[in-house]
Amino acid sequence: MDWIVRKSSALQDEVVLDVPGDKSISHRAVMLASIANGVSRIDGFLDGADTRATVNIMRQLGAKIIEHSRTSLEVHGVGLHGLRKPSADLDCGNAGTGMRLLAGLLCGQNFPSTLTGDASLSKRPMQRIIQPLQLMGAQIDSENEQRPPLKIQAVDALHGVSYRPAVASAQVKSAVLLAGLYANGTTRVDEIVPTRDYTEQLLREMGWPIEFGPGFAQVQGKAELRAVDINVPGDFSSAAFALVAAIISENTVTKIRNVGLAKARIGLFEALRLMGADVKIENQRDTFAGPVGDVVASSSKLHAIDLPTELVADMIDEIPIFCVAAARANGVTRIRGAAELRVKESDRIHAIASNLERMGVRVTQFDDGMDIEGGCELNAADLQAFDDHRIAMSLSVLAGQVEAVSQIRGVENVATSFPKFVETMSRLGYAIEVTA
Repeated sequence: MDWIVRKSSALQDEVVLDVPGDKSISHRAVMLASIANGVSRIDGFLDGADTRATVNIMRQLGAKIIEHSRTSLEVHGVGLHGLRKPSADLDCGNAGTGMRLLAGLLCGQNFPSTLTGDASLSKRPMQRIIQPLQLMGAQIDSENEQRPPLKIQAVDALHGVSYRPAVASAQVKSAVLLAGLYANGTTRVDEIVPTRDYTEQLLREMGWPIEFGPGFAQVQGKAELRAVDINVPGDFSSAAFALVAAIISENTVTKIRNVGLAKARIGLFEALRLMGADVKIENQRDTFAGPVGDVVASSSKLHAIDLPTELVADMIDEIPIFCVAAARANGVTRIRGAAELRVKESDRIHAIASNLERMGVRVTQFDDGMDIEGGCELNAADLQAFDDHRIAMSLSVLAGQVEAVSQIRGVENVATSFPKFVETMSRLGYAIEVTA
């Protein structure tokens, strides 16, 4: 599937949008509700391919999940030890978050299981979770230099560990904590940089004995989870595309409602403010997942910045769309400390840099980042999304600023996180045509 992108039309009035539910919370909510005691209701669930894969896997493992709508689920939990041996491999599709968290959940079960994924996920390294889980007593076999599929064997017992990941990663932290639910003793994770704490917040909400704060979390093993009702806020990562589109367009004001604003999720918001963007938060209120509110962005003149390295972990998924903002800013924007981008759904440093260059932007790549010279005259181009949803969506935002027509190839994976992206962007005046 490809997109044909034409220049966006300027809008005079404020546009109000909603975005899909937070993907990180949706994955975690389904997993934890499935091993809780009782019936949980999940509203605002992300209706995307990645989170659907997690729903299908939890059903294979014995949880009863009823869909009242595509975004409202009723999960009948089976308890901590109620999961059952699946009759087939567990297909995570393109969901790296799903696979890493499920590995932690499954390594404490009394049955074997195998986690598989699509061609893209099968290239992503899993050593960062395999290592700490093996330290806890898990038996995980992998192929092709510790890449999927992951074959998880049944073990007699896991034991708690104190672990400090070499890379700041909420996925690694969450995998260890989920394994810790089944471990004897205390499991603790200390981070080099604090990451999002949705796993911790949900565990506390569901009654598990847990302690956590910025940069650490620890759980006691062998307790119980109680069912709860969960309202999933809008995903800031999805809101990011509309935010940047409004900022780099003319005479545009956009409000995105009900967006999750946890501090570890809004690094892009802070980066855009540093660039001079007119962005603000309205109607903020507190929820179990942290603050939620409406984000408003207006057309702005941007200037280049050296992206503070302390923001990188909080915006790792938003760096491709940040690069689009940098391409429209005056001066040279510098990004460092983002080596994690090399091992996402694609090599995102190469993917975004090579496409920006095709559109006339001068970019210098480094192992852990890039320099982007903004303000260059843009041209239409034949662009490649590298089967990466965030690359595809980011490129469409920039292509909509060009008079001539651009083509973006390989956009199928946008369905993993934002199935109605094209319709949403049309509200902002973007003309994106889907072609086979």
